[in-house]
Amino acid sequence: MQPSSPRAEHRLEQAWRGRGVLAALLLIPALGFVVLRGIRQLAYRVGLLHVARLPVPVVVVGNLSVGGTGKTPLVIHLAQTLGSAGERVGIVSRGYGRTVAAPHLVATDDAPAAVGDEPLLIRRRAGCPVAVGRDRVAAARLLLERHPETTVILSDDGLQHLRLGRDLEVAVLADDSLGNRWPLPAGPLRDPLSRLGSVDAVAGGEEAVALASTFRRPAFRLVRRIGVAYRLGDPAQPLDVGTLRGQTVHAVAGIAHPERFFSGLAGFGVEAVPHGFADHHAYRASDLDFGGGVILTTEKDAVKFAGLDIALPVWVVPLEIDTEPGLAAFLLEKLHGRPPA
Repeated sequence: MQPSSPRAEHRLEQAWRGRGVLAALLLIPALGFVVLRGIRQLAYRVGLLHVARLPVPVVVVGNLSVGGTGKTPLVIHLAQTLGSAGERVGIVSRGYGRTVAAPHLVATDDAPAAVGDEPLLIRRRAGCPVAVGRDRVAAARLLLERHPETTVILSDDGLQHLRLGRDLEVAVLADDSLGNRWPLPAGPLRDPLSRLGSVDAVAGGEEAVALASTFRRPAFRLVRRIGVAYRLGDPAQPLDVGTLRGQTVHAVAGIAHPERFFSGLAGFGVEAVPHGFADHHAYRASDLDFGGGVILTTEKDAVKFAGLDIALPVWVVPLEIDTEPGLAAFLLEKLHGRPPA
């Protein structure tokens, strides 16, 4: 479900934080959502709907809930780590908001509107083939056709895309992503919490670790940190964010939870003026006309700044992510039946 406007989206997110009147009113359509989801899952289980298997292993990294959980930076981390271990990684993603209907192999110079901001960021950061398409099976087949050397596919999101057969599933949870724990549209859950009992691993913060223990699943703590900032268009020009203390700084974030970015900057002692936009916001130059100072933004937002006439200096702040213990090593052992070399 996608709210029709940023204002409606904000109102819904507020309702999902508790079990108030609006959330309760939405329980009736939520019941319909649960019933339809159950029928669909049963149809795949008994073979009425076909599960497509690929000739290489598939690892799905997905959410139980709508909104950001750190899934995209985790996919980038896994792609880099698995690649360092000798795997030839390919990635498939839906490409939220893209204007091209057919499956497409992402190029580093593609327009964000054509492929989606997150797949473009993944392609640039992970350095491996990325295919986008609402039909992830078709996207994966295109990727394998163009890159037959691929040894493993990561699906960026897709716990609910049951047509794509998978060998392993990783559920990513943020401590504030489960809200009132009710199903859509009464709450943020696309799958019930019991779905954790069937995944291979759970990654996230303290709440994720606790839930993994409840469902007796392996848990991997996500460690998030802000990386070295760089000049927009010139990654070779670094910036120590802490040197901006006392200056006029505008923090721009059009992500699921902009406050996470703002609080991360505050940890460096930077008192930035926050400018939060809706997730996947399509920027115009007027959005960034602040009159003075410098702009700090996320990598996901930065991919949409290309071609804009921005008067102020723009610095891109990457989010680095790791797992404790090593999730990539766990996946390799599961895939190959032995510990990685």
